[in-house]
Amino acid sequence: MKIYSYLLLGAMFLLGGCSDLLDIDPKNKIPADELFSTPEGVQAHMANLYGRLPIEDFTYSPNRGFNVGVGTDVNNAGFMAAHFCDEAIHPEYNDFGEEWFDYWEDGYKLIRDLNSLLVTIPTLTSITEQQKNEINAETHFLRAYTYFALAKRYGGVPIIKEPQEYNGNIEELRVPRNTEKDTWDFVLEECDQAVSLFGDANENDVLRANKWVALALKSRAALYAASVAKFTHQPYVSFSGPAVDQKLVGIEVISADHYYDECISASQEIMNSGKFGLYKPSPATPEEATTNYQKLFEQPFQCLDGLKEPIFMKAYAANTILAHNYDVWFSPRQMILDPNLYPGRMNPTLDFVDSFEDYTDDGTGTPKPISTRVDGNESDYNGFNLSTRYLSFPIDKPYQAFAGRDARLSAMVLFPGQNFGSTKIIIQGGLVKADGSGYHYRTQASEKGQDGLIYYTYGAEKSTEYSGFDPTLGHYTRSGFLFKKFLQIENPVEQAWSKGTQPWIDFRYGEILLNYAEAVIEKTTSTSAEKQAAQDALNAVRKRAAHKDDIALTQANVRKERFVELAFENKRRWDLSRWRTFHKEFENRVRKGLVPFLDLRTNPAHYVFVRVNPLGIESKTFDYSWYYKSIPGTGANGLVQNP
Repeated sequence: MKIYSYLLLGAMFLLGGCSDLLDIDPKNKIPADELFSTPEGVQAHMANLYGRLPIEDFTYSPNRGFNVGVGTDVNNAGFMAAHFCDEAIHPEYNDFGEEWFDYWEDGYKLIRDLNSLLVTIPTLTSITEQQKNEINAETHFLRAYTYFALAKRYGGVPIIKEPQEYNGNIEELRVPRNTEKDTWDFVLEECDQAVSLFGDANENDVLRANKWVALALKSRAALYAASVAKFTHQPYVSFSGPAVDQKLVGIEVISADHYYDECISASQEIMNSGKFGLYKPSPATPEEATTNYQKLFEQPFQCLDGLKEPIFMKAYAANTILAHNYDVWFSPRQMILDPNLYPGRMNPTLDFVDSFEDYTDDGTGTPKPISTRVDGNESDYNGFNLSTRYLSFPIDKPYQAFAGRDARLSAMVLFPGQNFGSTKIIIQGGLVKADGSGYHYRTQASEKGQDGLIYYTYGAEKSTEYSGFDPTLGHYTRSGFLFKKFLQIENPVEQAWSKGTQPWIDFRYGEILLNYAEAVIEKTTSTSAEKQAAQDALNAVRKRAAHKDDIALTQANVRKERFVELAFENKRRWDLSRWRTFHKEFENRVRKGLVPFLDLRTNPAHYVFVRVNPLGIESKTFDYSWYYKSIPGTGANGLVQNP
């Protein structure tokens, strides 16, 4: 596919700092017409722009920004957006104090180059009118995407549509902030402009922007704008200050339905196109559903036949500067033995695991927490107690504790005793003495079982033979769970940096269905026909996970379904933010874990599971001020600061 050359060239320019290539003016070393005089020049230029797009993908790090890992700069400590919400904890670094997720200077550098390109396109004589039109459409999409990344962080930002030139008066370059409403309106206008210009161009290419990608962005952005309008006021949140007074943050609630309608319209166009659908929407069994869901993210290029679920993807290439390190950071310790690599950094929380349904399918969609105790008390996080009667699970199959849960859970989370490829992954955190006189926890020890065999606290003697709870290194899960979504499990990658090649799905049909369902249930004037279509969309997503019942279209059901369906796709943190519920979800909150103890008091020994506050994981509080990021450099640029 042609976009591969785009991506590889883009990575080269990113590594070499060749952004000057895009400063299209008479002073540039490469004149615009010369740059676009050959197909290679066009590819190089567009590759740079695509490569700088703020996609929160495998190479995005909240503390380091975008394209972390391009070239040799690979070490971001394994931080991902999931660590900042209720999806996962990090086994080495727990709470982070102030929020990260900044994006300002690089955004406006990209906007500068996009504005220059839009001015230059009509003057070019070396490309056809059709090529001009396609580049024009792509540029409007890229600009919409960039302003979307700014708007969801800062609210209203300066909207700059033309290239700026310095003529000795710095004040002429100082552009004030637009209102938040104006900013979101501009994002949607840019999406509409891209849609109108694209026509049928690139429409079957999931690695390049096209009409459907622009509509998917509009669906996502309009939903965010609608949420800002509906929830950025009392009783949800309350802000004050100059930015509020000037409407630089917040949108009047009366505008919410308009933005929900924009989301509904964009989503419907995709849904009615006859080009997209859920991958394997009707599995015969939960096991089949698990396999299908896992394949969608591990091998998405093999999931493009018929109605496609991926709408827009970002590709990578092995043994080049354009690869990623997800498999190194997040594979189990037993799979990554090189001392210079750092595995096991994504530990799904018990909070996340408990959010999944079983297959009771009683029409309620109610999550089913993992059962651990005979008395059914699943609110005790005080650790192991010798007198408590725990449910027991076979020594060779501890993962039976999670049997019967929603198929997507086992497609995303690795449970104790399951295989990663051909390797059995040992996750164990405690050992109960055979005579019942005590137990070992958080320290490696050995005990003889009633069968005469020697057992260890962490499930094995050597630190390379187990994958959980050892506090001496950050390679081991502290939640009791490991991560598998996206990872190359059947064909593990080489133990080295920059070997990951599975593509990132940025927009997919499953998200569009859930966007549509949410917009309909939140809009105050939704028709009965819209509500029925939205309920069908919601349940289509669930039935792809082998559920048989239909659940009601409610806010709670839609939000729960987004949590479990879109997990680890860097959506959850932004969902909690736009709903303005982050500060309620995280007020001195400790994310939970589940520790497998091997109980030697029986022969054969058996496993029990104990709910805990994980070792070293501090409480997390989301500060009100984090809903809007602080704008950098206000002393120099004169912009009004956020509250």
